[in-house]
Amino acid sequence: MFPYRDENETLRTAIVTVTIIALNVLVWIVVQGAGSTLALARSVCNLGLIPGELTGSLPVGTSFPIGDGLVCATDPGPQVSHLVTSMFLHGSWMHLLGNMWFLWLFGNNVEDSMGRLRFLVFYLLCGLAAAMGQVLTNPSSAIPMVGASGAISGVMGAYLVLYPRVRVFVLVFLGFFVTSVALPAWMMLGYWLLIQFVSGLAAFGGDVGGVAFWAHVGGFVAGVVLVKLFARSDYIEARQEQHWRPRKLMRDY
Repeated sequence: MFPYRDENETLRTAIVTVTIIALNVLVWIVVQGAGSTLALARSVCNLGLIPGELTGSLPVGTSFPIGDGLVCATDPGPQVSHLVTSMFLHGSWMHLLGNMWFLWLFGNNVEDSMGRLRFLVFYLLCGLAAAMGQVLTNPSSAIPMVGASGAISGVMGAYLVLYPRVRVFVLVFLGFFVTSVALPAWMMLGYWLLIQFVSGLAAFGGDVGGVAFWAHVGGFVAGVVLVKLFARSDYIEARQEQHWRPRKLMRDY
């Protein structure tokens, strides 16, 4: 399932959400060379989060392949700053675009419930929790972690708590057949979380590249837990009192 819109109107412009998206795109183009082989490998090696480097379980200088003819080696120290820098790196155009779409779809409404500064802090905390969730499953891994999906998972967890009954329109791919359905947010997001959890169990303890499922789970759980601390009751009440209503049911093609 791929969500493409919801029925959730906002009261304020999602400035922080847009800024985070713009920053991710800028990093992808300027720092990662829009995916060029050398720039991408260098950014992932030097700024990505390597669990074994953070926990100190890998000897300094441990090397591992990071591309055709390219090798990355661990640096001295835990490189704590990579907990943040890794949130703004991506591995491909599709990785970037998919993450940014999910951030826009769910982030604008979550920001609207918190305000800009609170949302920024919330987003970063969810990203940190997501990273640690993945690190704890394999603390000696040498595979670099990159991507905003952990923090975005936290945004999705907050959305589930705040707007569980809002309809989300999703594309469903059944082989060559594609259709559109409207699902309540709790169903769409619950299904997504279940897939991450089951996939994480299947890959538990493995040290191969791929999707960091436990980062998704950790970020989502952090979002569910933290949202009540960051959401402003006056903002939520204002949203409830505004004139928006679920749009008239219509058939999407």
